[in-house]
Amino acid sequence: MARIKIALPEHFLYQTSMEVRIGDINYGGHMANDAILRLAHEVRLRWLNSMGYSELDVEGAGIIMADAAIMYRAEVFHGDSLLFKLGICDPNKYGLDIVYQAIDGNSGKEVARLKTGIVFFDYQTRQVATMPPAFATRLNQ
Repeated sequence: MARIKIALPEHFLYQTSMEVRIGDINYGGHMANDAILRLAHEVRLRWLNSMGYSELDVEGAGIIMADAAIMYRAEVFHGDSLLFKLGICDPNKYGLDIVYQAIDGNSGKEVARLKTGIVFFDYQTRQVATMPPAFATRLNQ
């Protein structure tokens, strides 16, 4: 079976650190496979907030996640500090891909790579929307 490959963007737009909580750990004693995606959601919220946006209001449009992919690279344990870097790939008329790189704050080793496909959405009409031009401009600065 072919493995998922996620390329890193040419540059990252945002970074933040988070500590791994006990609720992120599974019965194997390391981070549960779904926990890294929850942490990526938090990273996305922090990034949007840093620009004055929310998932319900990016220049008047909302966003929804259309897909997700994860590459696990190393174990992560309770109390570990993770540095998340966020970048953008493949912007298009209706959305973009957000790529996240998670790095162990102590060793500097990459522990995971994620990609979430984001689509702009009009929550009033319940329809896919186009990317707001003002947001596209901010991405290109």
